[in-house]
Amino acid sequence: MPFNPYDHNAHHTDVMAGFLFESRRNLLAAHGRIEHCLKQLSDEQLWHRPRPEMNAIGNLLLHLSGNVGQWVVSAIENSSTTRDRPSEFAELGPIARAILEAKLKTTVERAAELIVGIKTANELLAPRRIQGNDTCVLTAIYHAVSHFEGHAQEIIAMTRGILGEKYEFLWLPKTAEQKSAKV
Repeated sequence: MPFNPYDHNAHHTDVMAGFLFESRRNLLAAHGRIEHCLKQLSDEQLWHRPRPEMNAIGNLLLHLSGNVGQWVVSAIENSSTTRDRPSEFAELGPIARAILEAKLKTTVERAAELIVGIKTANELLAPRRIQGNDTCVLTAIYHAVSHFEGHAQEIIAMTRGILGEKYEFLWLPKTAEQKSAKV
């Protein structure tokens, strides 16, 4: 059965394997939500800033590529990064959606591959220094995935603000159980 990033039915018997699996799943699911939004937006809409001091979705895509590249890819590979974080926010565009999508997708797919490639606790707990922080690979992954999910929600909110009633939801409840608030 192919990997489904929206499947919440996983059962884990090993904490490390569970952490890595769920980190990958959450990263890919959040990326899927971002891709869903991007399909609904024009290149021009990607660079819309609600106010001059706010970011456009295009800036957030650059930022997420840089963040995941630094905090996950470089951390796991123990490689240096040439990330220029301030430029991610200074960019005014337009950079075509296809370019932004490809960059983010490549980074997310590489990170997801590296996350599940970790086989030992020593690899997961290996010390790293990222953006002036003494940390470890586990913390870097946890930080990056939660950070990515936060910006995915921001992109959804921005997309809904831009599109209004034309926004198409990724998922709507269909069954009585899905519509129920009972747990």
